[in-house]
Amino acid sequence: MKRRALPALALICAAGLTATACSDPTAGDSGPDDAKQTAVDPTARLDGVKLTMWTAQNTVTAPKQVIDAFEKATGATVDTQAIPDLYEQNVPTKLASGDRPDLMFWQPSISTLPFVQPKQNLLTLDGEPWVSKLGDTEKSLGVIDGKRYAAIVTSPAMLGVYYNKDVFKRAGLTEKDFPRSYDDLLALGHKIVDKTDAAAFYEAGGDKWPLQWQMQVQLTDLDRQWWADLNRNKKKWTDPVVVGAIKKYKEKLLDAGLAQKNYRTGTFTGQADALWKGEAGMVLNVTSFQSQLQAKYSTAEIDRKIGWFPVADSSATGLYSPDQTNGVVAFRTGDEKRQNAARQFLAFWLGPDYPDYIKTMKIPSVQPSVPTPDGLPETSKAQVAALPKAIGVFQAKAIVAPDTHLYLADMIFGKKSPQQVAQAIQDQFAQVAKAQGAPGF
Repeated sequence: MKRRALPALALICAAGLTATACSDPTAGDSGPDDAKQTAVDPTARLDGVKLTMWTAQNTVTAPKQVIDAFEKATGATVDTQAIPDLYEQNVPTKLASGDRPDLMFWQPSISTLPFVQPKQNLLTLDGEPWVSKLGDTEKSLGVIDGKRYAAIVTSPAMLGVYYNKDVFKRAGLTEKDFPRSYDDLLALGHKIVDKTDAAAFYEAGGDKWPLQWQMQVQLTDLDRQWWADLNRNKKKWTDPVVVGAIKKYKEKLLDAGLAQKNYRTGTFTGQADALWKGEAGMVLNVTSFQSQLQAKYSTAEIDRKIGWFPVADSSATGLYSPDQTNGVVAFRTGDEKRQNAARQFLAFWLGPDYPDYIKTMKIPSVQPSVPTPDGLPETSKAQVAALPKAIGVFQAKAIVAPDTHLYLADMIFGKKSPQQVAQAIQDQFAQVAKAQGAPGF
């Protein structure tokens, strides 16, 4: 799944203008009854119960295995409904009209979860049996103001560097040369350009959304207090450290000739093709990039040609990026039978069915007690190993995820300076935070 920031207008509407419409005035706040559920039998009969589940258009088949197994085990029916793109914009609009499902895929980050008004609209899931089984990183997701509103069914995407092994070999590079900082990564890029005919990096200015990652990697040294201050309007995106990250991306990577010549019009699919062919040595992207490769090539082919390593601003550390397929939320519909069935569905998904689910999907496990399936590429295994120490991208730290990629796209087309990019990010951040009613704005 591509990691997109929500459009500014959608965020403002969801946070402010539709807050009342999205809420169920008869429901009130989530109360103790939500958190103190009796133990549920994941396979108890639910004959005649029908649930609806909203998904994005490109993830409508993602829950198929678990739905089929749940229906067979319980007699319930789960109807998936694909919401037109942009999913993150259209879901709040449908909720505002009074429509709501029983279950829904939704990004479980502090920057996106609030836009479905969880306190008013969602069941709290703190007391569910699967919560304690999650890995530490996964446990940190899906929680707002100390309450859990999302079940974590897949691991967050990992941000790191995919590299072409043949290009590295031609450049005389080995694992000993893997970078331990962003500056090391740029130096590695120069070695590739100097010693091969490949571009060091492939940048996707045409699709825009991947532009954010080079900036993101450089913000990993900012501590928890900096992000807390940003979320209270005590720090700003115009801070010199942010402007410096944007400037370094422009001057030390793009202007320095480390990207392919058509970086302004490059695409996400073009990234995969260029890396595979050895036209580029490296791609900095999230796990959806690997999904592209796995859709076209076998594990053995990927293992022969592509590698992966983590990198942060001053360490060899990966970054995790929550996305829409990581979390599933359950709505307060007012129908107790359906609400209990929705809880049972989640208990089934993350309980008896989970090993079969991840085996079918060929994805890493979110539960340390459930082994990740065999047969995954080495790149995937490397990401699994890096996840426990990974650093969250700003979508997991900031209360609003600005459209950074759009402003960076303006920069690469000469429409904005690095300072103006930072100011645009700050303006949108403050506007949406104010619409949310965030303290300090």
